[in-house]
This record gives sequence, C-alpha cells and structure tokens, in this order.
Amino acid sequence: MWNNASEVIILKLLKAILILPGTVGLLIPFSILTLTGGDFRPHSPTNIMFWLGLGFLVAGISLGIWTVSLFSKLGKGTPAPWEPPRKLVVAGPYRHVRNPMITGMILILSGQAIILGSGALAIWAAVFFIGNAIYFPLAEEKGLKDRFGSDYVEYMDNVPRWLPRLRPWKQSK
Repeated sequence: MWNNASEVIILKLLKAILILPGTVGLLIPFSILTLTGGDFRPHSPTNIMFWLGLGFLVAGISLGIWTVSLFSKLGKGTPAPWEPPRKLVVAGPYRHVRNPMITGMILILSGQAIILGSGALAIWAAVFFIGNAIYFPLAEEKGLKDRFGSDYVEYMDNVPRWLPRLRPWKQSK
C-alpha cells in the first residue's frame, strides 16, 4: 500500500502544512489570544455565532485540503516555496479564483474570530488578507509568470485574484 515515494510526498506535504498554514492558522492565533488575554472558550452551540463560525472553519479547512491535494496530484509539488508545484494548477477551485488557498485560510481565521468572539483575531484575519493583497501582485505573480509563462498570463487574464468568477474558466489549450 505505501512505498517510499508516497511516504516522501506525504512528509513534504505535512512539512509544508505544519510550517505555513500551521503558523498562520494555529500558532499566531494562539499567540494573539494569549497575549491579549483572549478567551479560548467558543460561543455556546446554542448561539448562532458558533454555527456561523463553524461553517467558516469547515469551508476553509475543506478548501485548504482540496487545494493542497490539487497542488500535489496535478502540480507535482506543495504550497511551500521550497517545493512549489512544477505544473500550473487550473482545476477545481482554481478555475474560479487564483488564490483559493488564501481564501481558505481567510475563512479559517474568520471562523476562529467568530467562534471565539475575538476582535483581535478578526484584526489578524484582516492583516493576513491585506498582506497577501499586497504580496501577490508585487511578488508572487511575477514569479508565477516567470515559471509558467504565457499559460499563467492567460490564466491571470481570465481568473480573478480574490473574488471568484461564477462560471469555471476553461484553459484554451
């Protein structure tokens, strides 16, 4: 069932997930709540905010798992900059929006803020989004253009960065 190649792939994915989303979605929120004296207890399940936040969390985690699996299976890489996909991924949620992994993380961070009723975590979610909104056009997209050339330029021209298009985009090739 398992072989060395699949074990190596799983270890690379786990490393990328623990270091990047683990830091953004667990370590930083934990640190923020600890430093601000925030409450780690969620709203009661009888409170609508609990269910709203849980919906955001589940949607974000699901989107994260889906996008990481697409990076591995189709892109032959990981979300980590030290092991990036070797092929441009334009399947699944990537047919609707260019950065579904970031969208998933924003859903996770927003879900945490809602479930815990934490303004500090809501600010962290906003800071995370603003940081990425600055970083992607200035750095990430240039690197993707260099790696994937005209395929990425066509993708950029047809798929929005943050707000998903309703109809999935089909690559011309």
